[in-house]
Amino acid sequence: MKDVSRLVTALCIIALFAAMPTLAALAGQSSLVTLSARVMIYAMAAASLNFILGYGGMISFGHAAFFGIGTYTVGILAHHLASGEALFGIIPGSGSMLVTLPSAILVSGLAAAAIGALSLRTGGVQFIMITLAFAQMLFFFFVSLSTYGGEDGIIIDQTNSVPGLDMRKKAVAYYFILGVAVVYFLALWRLIHSSFGEIISGIRQNERRMTALGIATYRYKLAAFILAGMGAGLAGALLANYLRFASPDAMYWTKSGELMIMVILGGVGSFFGPILGAAALLVLEYYLASWTEHWSLLLGIVLLLVVLGTRGGLSGLILRLRGERS
Repeated sequence: MKDVSRLVTALCIIALFAAMPTLAALAGQSSLVTLSARVMIYAMAAASLNFILGYGGMISFGHAAFFGIGTYTVGILAHHLASGEALFGIIPGSGSMLVTLPSAILVSGLAAAAIGALSLRTGGVQFIMITLAFAQMLFFFFVSLSTYGGEDGIIIDQTNSVPGLDMRKKAVAYYFILGVAVVYFLALWRLIHSSFGEIISGIRQNERRMTALGIATYRYKLAAFILAGMGAGLAGALLANYLRFASPDAMYWTKSGELMIMVILGGVGSFFGPILGAAALLVLEYYLASWTEHWSLLLGIVLLLVVLGTRGGLSGLILRLRGERS
């Protein structure tokens, strides 16, 4: 019965996002399409963080580093395509999504492997701080790269191409993001409910017991960390393509905090939680900022009420309203 309920919920969410361009046109607010696209992209990034935070118990405060690496992979490849100069003299630039998306996933995964291999040798507060330190080092590294715009970032001339699709049209780019998001969340669902996902959850509950059972917990945690980094890199690549811009701000510590707020707001360890959290945070920002310049104060009050007044975030609140246990 729960599986049927989750399937219906997933179909309703997909239908809502699919209908958003039409709803925005009827409401006369075309900006809602861009807002909806950002919600899908940030939901993917938050879901990748939720995988290691909610299911694996790894509180990474530097997750935006992989998100930013994804944006810069697209930006740097676009820069070298425009200049005609190869990166490191051997890697040509590219404006094809078939190249840039896998590249962003690969580079983010390699960065996550390097950071995770060192960070996971610590735990608790040390793990939080070392992931934050790596993210800040990457932020200042990209700020110092004047070739790629420094702190101003890189402007991407046009959205990467996809064979058979006119990606210059915002509607086509929007539905492409929707398609990638659906595939991503299906893969994440399969991963969470696989034996690998069960072991990751077991490590969160009692790592000593899993070690006593003969499971190499470090390897499993590192693999989960890499997969989460790859997911964030994919989301960053989509954002760079949709907004046609890559900036160091995408990997600043406040962005990591934003992703963590989305996870907590939606519900830590809940599959649909990151989608709810991303939607709630971005929609609140959008409307409160258009209402008053003191929008951040109101946003803080709303977030405080939601976190203190709901056990398990928005997803927990919805479950209790439906008479189910969170």
